[in-house]
Amino acid sequence: MNFWLLSPELSLVGLALMLILLDLVLKQKKALAVIGAFGLAIPLAFTIVLWGENQTSFSGMLVLDDFALFFKFLILGIAALVILSSMEYVSKMPRLQGEFYALLLLSATGFMLMASTGELISIYLALELSSISLYALVTFMKDVRSSEAGIKYMILGAISSAVLLLGMAFIYGISGTTNLNLIFERIVSLIGAGQIWDSPALLFGMVLMVAGFGFKIASVPFHMWVPDVYQGAPTPITAYLSVASKAAGFAVILRVFYTAFGSAAVSADWAMIFAVLAVMSMTLGNVVALTQTNIKRMLGYSSIAQAGYLMVGLAALSTLGQSGVLFFLASYTLANLGVFIAIIAVSNKIGSDEIADYAGMSRRSPVIAFILAFCLISLIGIPPTAGFMAKFYIFNAAVQQDLLWLVIIAVINSVISAYYYLRVVKLMYVGEPESTEAVPSSIPLRMSLAMASIGVLVFGIYPWLAIRLTETAAAILP
Repeated sequence: MNFWLLSPELSLVGLALMLILLDLVLKQKKALAVIGAFGLAIPLAFTIVLWGENQTSFSGMLVLDDFALFFKFLILGIAALVILSSMEYVSKMPRLQGEFYALLLLSATGFMLMASTGELISIYLALELSSISLYALVTFMKDVRSSEAGIKYMILGAISSAVLLLGMAFIYGISGTTNLNLIFERIVSLIGAGQIWDSPALLFGMVLMVAGFGFKIASVPFHMWVPDVYQGAPTPITAYLSVASKAAGFAVILRVFYTAFGSAAVSADWAMIFAVLAVMSMTLGNVVALTQTNIKRMLGYSSIAQAGYLMVGLAALSTLGQSGVLFFLASYTLANLGVFIAIIAVSNKIGSDEIADYAGMSRRSPVIAFILAFCLISLIGIPPTAGFMAKFYIFNAAVQQDLLWLVIIAVINSVISAYYYLRVVKLMYVGEPESTEAVPSSIPLRMSLAMASIGVLVFGIYPWLAIRLTETAAAILP
């Protein structure tokens, strides 16, 4: 057992425990956020040192490679930006700040482990570690809406976990192992040159696992929790949930399906499943988002649609598709965090998440309005933003795999999405504000907003460094 390979996760757990203890003695609670954000430099340093490693430990349960490390970088970056942007928002909960940041870091630990596991039971345990922390975080506002959101999320999350575990049981039943590499070997020997239809138990197990993971990535028809949870949760947690959960979900899907189910006898079938789910997610997410009046609910349905675009890369069944998913996740993370951080700044001032209340925001806070508009444009996929390069990359991978029909549907959906994204932009620049009072923001929030927006611009103009990084990470997968 090599505990050095777990150093990023162990240091993250240590940081979470330290914040709980410091909460008992520190009078200035804002210091907790500063310590939490800058304390992430320790697991980040361990992750940098481990880059280039390709090892397994704990009897194959832990896999440390560039693919896993890429997601560790991504999750740590998400956690840092969310902590920095939430300082002012969390000040509304003076007695719970230590627990808030600690639970966020523990959920990040679970997400990081999800990308590093090579065995089904450890995947399930990592998923539960992240999920239980999130159930508590969603209810942190302790009002009716937040409590309702937390209960819905917990009940549906428990059901999805049971479905996932049942699927894993079927896979274990036919393969006799929970190790992903050994599952691949057993499936090859079981089916040989046949088809997946020759083993109904394997097909049923795969479908159940798709359903379980579909909940984590907010894919149709496993999306029913998204709008209510996004609206009811504290806005920093909504931001965190929208990107971290999706990133970890796609990390484990890529690991499981390309490693355990990468056989030619079954890969084409699960790729078609993801293609169909992509069409359903893109279409329902974008169409329903058109009618939303609450910006957090609108972004909830937008998140469902974005999951559809990401599944286009899964359906492509190629290294280009894999790296396209990774690059899309990085670009989407920056843009979506930029949007939510701007929303946090606005909601701290006006106390509302209604889209109508964003009227004339460009006159009240020109910088926040501009960055919000820029990040919304990136979510549409308009140049020179990272969103354009991400969609171009992932759609190109699909075209090369003769999935032109899927790309055409995705492009049509991107055009539909422009309506509800640009509706917010139009309202901010053309609408009449109810007040001319400026929208203040703290220095940490401005820092996180600047980092997210600069990342969106840099990835849009010069994406090659990030693309090379994602290609290196994706090359690890079979």
